[in-house]
Amino acid sequence: MSTQAIAMPVVVSQEVNTHMWEEVSCNLCGSNQATVKYQGTTDPDTENLLKSYCASGNFVSKETLVECNHCALIYTSPRLNRELILKGYTETEDPTYVSQAKGRILSFGQCLKAVKKYVKQGVVLDVGAAAGFFLKVAKDNGWKTYGIEPSKFLSDFGNKNYDVGITCGTVETVPFFPEKMDVVTLWDVLEHTFDPKDVLKRCNRYLKDGGYIVVNYPNIGNWMARMAGRNYWFILSVHLYYFVPKTMKRMLEVSGFEVVSSRPHFQWLEFGYLVYRLEAYLPKLAKAMGKVVKALGLEKTLIPYFAAQTRVIARKVRSV
Repeated sequence: MSTQAIAMPVVVSQEVNTHMWEEVSCNLCGSNQATVKYQGTTDPDTENLLKSYCASGNFVSKETLVECNHCALIYTSPRLNRELILKGYTETEDPTYVSQAKGRILSFGQCLKAVKKYVKQGVVLDVGAAAGFFLKVAKDNGWKTYGIEPSKFLSDFGNKNYDVGITCGTVETVPFFPEKMDVVTLWDVLEHTFDPKDVLKRCNRYLKDGGYIVVNYPNIGNWMARMAGRNYWFILSVHLYYFVPKTMKRMLEVSGFEVVSSRPHFQWLEFGYLVYRLEAYLPKLAKAMGKVVKALGLEKTLIPYFAAQTRVIARKVRSV
């Protein structure tokens, strides 16, 4: 099957087409003119789709992806309405995400090393903090930590196990902290948000002048993503936006930031968990691999991997 975009020009309306779905305009430039990149449907397995809105969501997207005709931002439209998505994030328990604590903590140790090239130590806010693994690493290295996380299950886990100061909510409901931040991080978060530009502007207001923001995101422009096409493993229902370095750079610039670093992002996760993630795309291969991994006793073995993700660091150059 061709991985080329389906050249179907569409005009994105502002109207809600059902009580569950809504069409959206480009979040970066505001245009309502876009071309269908991957045609989809508004009739997926809705029950499982609603359950997928969690940190480890693995529900392959059947929605339509469009590309803005003016700035090339790629995003889902139509999408489930905001209230349904937020309800899913707030209420869903996510023991699968928590089960990978060891690998995630190891990964975030490497991430903190990258951050410390710009800020040795200080006050950090993690937006979309999940179970607090990055904040634990930062706290263990002498940082003062704050977090924001919509999932009660995950925020409670982080506070109970690591005492890292996570507030259950979103950037819209948690507007202030007692001090300005040296660093704000969004690890695999921005692509989940309803309004990425607004989120970045709110993060700008959390930061001290000259502070830094760190955004990790699936790079749909990476050569592996281009080869995979519609089967790119990060085309998931939980992801509402899909960035490439150009659109991410522009999104940060209009939000008051200047990019200082953009690098590939590597992670460590258990071999068994990676096979589980593969099941959504290649179920027969994943089952066969799963049997081999189990037979060899490698299920808990941590595997370093690169999955076409990019970590960008940007400095606050103006307030917005």
